[in-house]
Amino acid sequence: MDNAVPIDKRRVRESFDKAARGYDAAAVLQHEVCRRMLSRLEFVKLQPAAILDAGCGTGNVLPDFYARFPRAQLCALDIAPAMLREARGHAPWLKRVLGRGMLPVCGDIEHLPLKSGAFDLVWSNLALQWVNDPPHAFIELRRALAPGGLLMFSTLGPDTLKELRAAYADTDRYTHVNRFIDMHDVGDMLVHAGFADPVMDMEYITLTYADVRALMHDLKAIGAHNANAGRRPGMTARATLAAVERNYERFRKDDRLPATFEVIYGHAWVPQKRTTPEGKPVIEIKPLPVDKQ
Repeated sequence: MDNAVPIDKRRVRESFDKAARGYDAAAVLQHEVCRRMLSRLEFVKLQPAAILDAGCGTGNVLPDFYARFPRAQLCALDIAPAMLREARGHAPWLKRVLGRGMLPVCGDIEHLPLKSGAFDLVWSNLALQWVNDPPHAFIELRRALAPGGLLMFSTLGPDTLKELRAAYADTDRYTHVNRFIDMHDVGDMLVHAGFADPVMDMEYITLTYADVRALMHDLKAIGAHNANAGRRPGMTARATLAAVERNYERFRKDDRLPATFEVIYGHAWVPQKRTTPEGKPVIEIKPLPVDKQ
């Protein structure tokens, strides 16, 4: 994301609050990416005692976590209170009655209101594109994980909504589509945050629409409004929308308009603390370079 055009977090919260009730019906991409992330999780040997869903939305992954990790304590964090209310409904009724359902936390990924080292698995599906300072967000997620813990996430890359961005080009001076981070930069951020063995991959997922207004309706329904500080104040001018519709038509194929999403997947581990057989910490001592002069 281009930090020169920061995300307005208050607008993000308001947008997702408004979208919460009808979110699941429109969140085709989010549900599909969640399913693909879960398929990757099947190859990871991990039995977490505590799990954080960072940017949980309506909690679409929670039923699967309850089934896979029945003994784990689940914590769901989201910036939008209405999303958390929807997510609470995914807890099995018996767990809710016994007070063992998920713990809802309203907060920002960039400033986690959570204890350090509290989780063995941090999961984040298509939420990190809404942060202003991605390197710091990864540091926060690293802080929340215990030694040996796993971060598994997805986010959006630079080619996301490239057709819509091109259709808006030169229509006015405002920013209409969020900017996203390149996969290689994300990998570098993981290393700098202190993660080990990062694995990154990417794929394109294309949704198709009858017209531009249907695409914009779906984006609005999932709360994905333009939250850039450089957005146009108020409603977009009718002439601008008409120009966008005309410009988008050059991408039409088989009587449908494509909307491309570049989905980035990543996972990385928190290094285990090294100890002696007696349990004492190992402190590495590296020799100074020899001066050959």
